[in-house]
Amino acid sequence: MEINSGDTAWILASSALVLLMTPGLALFYGGMTRAKSVLNMMMMSFGALGLVSVLWMLYGYSLAFDDDAFGGLVGGLGKIGLKGTLTGVSGTLPETVFASFQLMFAVITVALVSGAIADRAKFGAWMVFAGVWATLVYFPVAHWVFAFDSDTTKGGWIANQLGALDFAGGTAVHINAGAAGLALALVLGKRKGWPRESFKPHNLPLVLLGAGMLWFGWFGFNAGSAVAANNTAGIAFINTQVATAAAVLSWLVVEKVRDKHATTLGAASGAVAGLVAITPACGSVNPVGALIVGLLAGAVCALAVGLKYRLGFDDSLDVVGVHLVGGLAGSLLIGLLATDTVVADTNGLFYGGGLGLLGKQFVASFAVLAYSFILTYIIGFIINKTMGFRVDEEAEVTGIDTAVHAESAYDFVSGSSIRSSAVGGPAPAGINDQSVREAAPAGKE
Repeated sequence: MEINSGDTAWILASSALVLLMTPGLALFYGGMTRAKSVLNMMMMSFGALGLVSVLWMLYGYSLAFDDDAFGGLVGGLGKIGLKGTLTGVSGTLPETVFASFQLMFAVITVALVSGAIADRAKFGAWMVFAGVWATLVYFPVAHWVFAFDSDTTKGGWIANQLGALDFAGGTAVHINAGAAGLALALVLGKRKGWPRESFKPHNLPLVLLGAGMLWFGWFGFNAGSAVAANNTAGIAFINTQVATAAAVLSWLVVEKVRDKHATTLGAASGAVAGLVAITPACGSVNPVGALIVGLLAGAVCALAVGLKYRLGFDDSLDVVGVHLVGGLAGSLLIGLLATDTVVADTNGLFYGGGLGLLGKQFVASFAVLAYSFILTYIIGFIINKTMGFRVDEEAEVTGIDTAVHAESAYDFVSGSSIRSSAVGGPAPAGINDQSVREAAPAGKE
């Protein structure tokens, strides 16, 4: 096929949108942690951004999108170092554009896992884990789900032999990351003081800003997965908006009924739950179906985040409750709500298609869940027993930011000095009298 300039421009823009999601995730996760570990939390996302990008160029793209190899588990080694992609064509795109788009999915999938182990993970151990996990878990699963057969290559078993539907990554990204988050939470154990102590978000404006950036970037994630500027991209776009908006509302309703308050954290979490659930389904349901997906996802995930207290696993930032449960919900609902008015020759149960598609969605979802959980637990266990995955108790109590990174997100000492100066105390060095007088309350100059 010939390269289409419109398609190329849209996927380049979509790649940038998906890239923006990782800094958005860093803000979202960072705001949800305690003030003394926010930098460590954000660094895990930025560390993944750097490391996975390099690994993708070296061999990740090859393992995900080269011809089927190693018994169908993963792609081959023919595209190591992006060999052949500089002049290659993927559909109507330069292959480098397609490779760049898929790279951003790899980055954020790894970063998502970090939310399950907030407040207690060594940064060095996390980086080792991120590289090994991307290699042994994400790249193979991406091959299963995203690599379609072509005239020259044989793709993954979920996309081709099984025929399950996953438009933008409900299995490869969200179920994968959610299962990994659960495994790591079990390996590292509970935070000191959890659940007796309150681990409230330290900065809700950051959470909302991060959620807004995720929502914005997710249009590239979902609509970009059409890999063309066409009607399918438009359907995915409107479905993404409808489902996300519905999920915000249903999460808030659950909060209001259960807790008597609708919260900003609930609104942000509901948005992410809706985005997660519509990800696999945005290219196979109509807007009414998207509304149903969003309403169900928001309510179900709002309830699911409480499971960690009942079952006793410390999933710090609800990766399991939102990404695993939301990914499962969206993937399985395809089997009920898919319609041939959106995807040719495919109907879910509610459109007369029987149980066949639902069965395929179930197999794909739980195959990825099991593979990710088992491999992640093994990887995490080995790292924990060799180099240690968890910071020591003193670092956890005093703050990982200071102990591991020698930094603090907030200069509490200087802030205290300025406040004391404003009420008559000596100003710290670098603070002139005029700035102190302007900061002082009336009558305290």
